[in-house]
Amino acid sequence: MPDATRRPLARHGRLPRRRGWGTLASIVASALAVVLVSGTSVAAIAGAQLATAPRTVKLSTDDQSTAQTADITAIKGGANILLIGSDTRVGQFDSNEDVEGARNDVTMLIHISQDHTQLTAVSFPRDLMVPIPACTNPETGKAYPAATSAQFNTALGNGGVSCVVDTVENLTGLSIPYAGLITFDGVIEMSNALGGVDVCVADPINDTYTGLHLTAGSHNLEGSDALAFLRTRHGVGDGSDLARISSQQVFLSALLRKVTSDGTLSNPITLYKLAGAALSNMTLSDGLAQARTLVGLAGALRGMSTANMLFVQYPVADDPTNSARVIVDQEAAHTLNVALQNDQKTSLSDSTTGRASEESANAGTATASPSAGTSSSTGTSSSAGSAVGTGSGTASGAATSSASASATPLPSSITGQSASEETCSVGND
Repeated sequence: MPDATRRPLARHGRLPRRRGWGTLASIVASALAVVLVSGTSVAAIAGAQLATAPRTVKLSTDDQSTAQTADITAIKGGANILLIGSDTRVGQFDSNEDVEGARNDVTMLIHISQDHTQLTAVSFPRDLMVPIPACTNPETGKAYPAATSAQFNTALGNGGVSCVVDTVENLTGLSIPYAGLITFDGVIEMSNALGGVDVCVADPINDTYTGLHLTAGSHNLEGSDALAFLRTRHGVGDGSDLARISSQQVFLSALLRKVTSDGTLSNPITLYKLAGAALSNMTLSDGLAQARTLVGLAGALRGMSTANMLFVQYPVADDPTNSARVIVDQEAAHTLNVALQNDQKTSLSDSTTGRASEESANAGTATASPSAGTSSSTGTSSSAGSAVGTGSGTASGAATSSASASATPLPSSITGQSASEETCSVGND
């Protein structure tokens, strides 16, 4: 067991960042990585895959109008896309409750700046208590009245993708004309198509709920192991959903670095498999389910530095009425909302990486200690050095870009990392 003095045991504790630039949820960003940064080749791929896309959904009238009339590459104030990861509770092992229906357990807002120099991915905790507008379930026709305070991940069950979009729009003050929902099957298929993602683990992860068992070190994760890593919360940090978000950011940052740096985008076969795995497992809004939109997104992100791709967690505080829930940190959230509304360049100079992640001790070569043993997953573990750190994630010097000098620092209470930062997930075994 790790030394309890090294990191707080409180469910919603936060670890200080000691130095560095800025650091940065979720299953659905895999789709972002493989579909939106795929260069010019995505044109033919998108056309072929969209021909067999399973389904589309409509958003609100205003959002539909924007998506149909605007060029996504030239939307004033930047483009906003909501990505949702969902599945039924069957087999998720996160609750003893008998919960029916889908939940938006992973919700990520993607903001692409109008000049296409920065991407900000904002993860919303599923346990966040927020106002949810009146929504009608598109499958059953059941109407749900507006709620002044409800758990965020009930929005999808209330009114589908459109209800989640409306909830986030109300929360952030942004217009979100594009959205997509992906199931867990898509994660397995995409990780397989990519040949796995190399993930650093600082302290061993042993989660009996998801069956994930990883030693300290570097692991190549694909298929069910990749899915278990993205789903685990009991095995990382303080066991909270907030810990899971920061651990997911470790995976997604590594995925983005792989997709953008090792020739993946120049391999048409791999690219086709990746795009197919993503799109065949997604439900897209009408505006997003167009080849011209996906091609435009690919063009907007092509060449963007991973140092300017930020993953952040929407700022929250403990719910004084329920220790298992969180509420909006109003002051920090206002700062983030205004920055997104005004399309400001931002940085995370004083923030932590999150509750279950830390900077790699070996700057991308984090490996297992000799006593770490072997992993029971299909991933491999190396033993050239130690990946164990202090639990207070810090920014890598390599993450600093020339653009950060003019960026507006976000409040230190907002945790996250850039995709260029090599971080490790912190297990609690």
